[in-house]
Amino acid sequence: MQELISFIKQAVLQISNELKFPDTSYEKSQNHTGDTQLKFDILSDKIIEKTLSKCPKIKALISEEKEEMLIINEGAEFIVAYDPLDGSSLMDVNFAIGSIFAIYEKNPKASNLKAAVYSIYGARLELVICEDIPKLYRLNQNNEFILVKELKMEQKGKINATGGTQKNWDLKHATFIKSLFDEGYRLRYSGAMVSDIHQILLKGGGIFSYPATKDSPQGKLRAFFEVFPLAFILEKAGGKTSNGQNNSLLELEFNDIHSTTPCFFGSNYEIQKLLKAYQ
Repeated sequence: MQELISFIKQAVLQISNELKFPDTSYEKSQNHTGDTQLKFDILSDKIIEKTLSKCPKIKALISEEKEEMLIINEGAEFIVAYDPLDGSSLMDVNFAIGSIFAIYEKNPKASNLKAAVYSIYGARLELVICEDIPKLYRLNQNNEFILVKELKMEQKGKINATGGTQKNWDLKHATFIKSLFDEGYRLRYSGAMVSDIHQILLKGGGIFSYPATKDSPQGKLRAFFEVFPLAFILEKAGGKTSNGQNNSLLELEFNDIHSTTPCFFGSNYEIQKLLKAYQ
């Protein structure tokens, strides 16, 4: 596993270097799920594909920017699903964005997740790596990722990061969000899922939500390379996740590699409050 993660680190470093002088213009093309592609989305995807293709442990790659699974080495053990640049629409305003990686054994299923990794390209380059316990690493002046600390969620937080256009929320979600603000929760939502969940993890609690909406009744966020890896990390940190109906996002199963789902990530208190409001 460490060998595979070392290739992810190489890709993250290269993307970080390219971000210093990026092309922030758009292509005319769209990806499989209908998002207009930034040129840097495509570049990040190519960097990850080229770098990870050199790893003998990787059987195949699944990307937000690719319509189908890319077979690398049929006899290998792991499938890596990734979002090459989560939050890329925020590049023009220079907000923190990131890359997300899910490492599946043999088949892409939440139950087969063996590790998850994400990067944050912000004022600092940081990396969270999780097999059993999520650990935060930070790039130093020698271009090395140095362990900062283990990440752990508290039972209750103060942050409310909620996505989706409010006019498209249903009544139960609107009521739930209002109840959080009535309790004194602070709104902290950037529009980059990886950055918002990173803040909740480092602050030790809170809730990130992207519900089913009128325009996206199955949710907007992709299961295999966004929802599952971040749910894996947050639950390993002692947090909870749900789709609004179940007790863990990692219980979900999909056939389409681009499937989406409503999703909620948070401390125990917020997820229990959510389930009560939804059910």
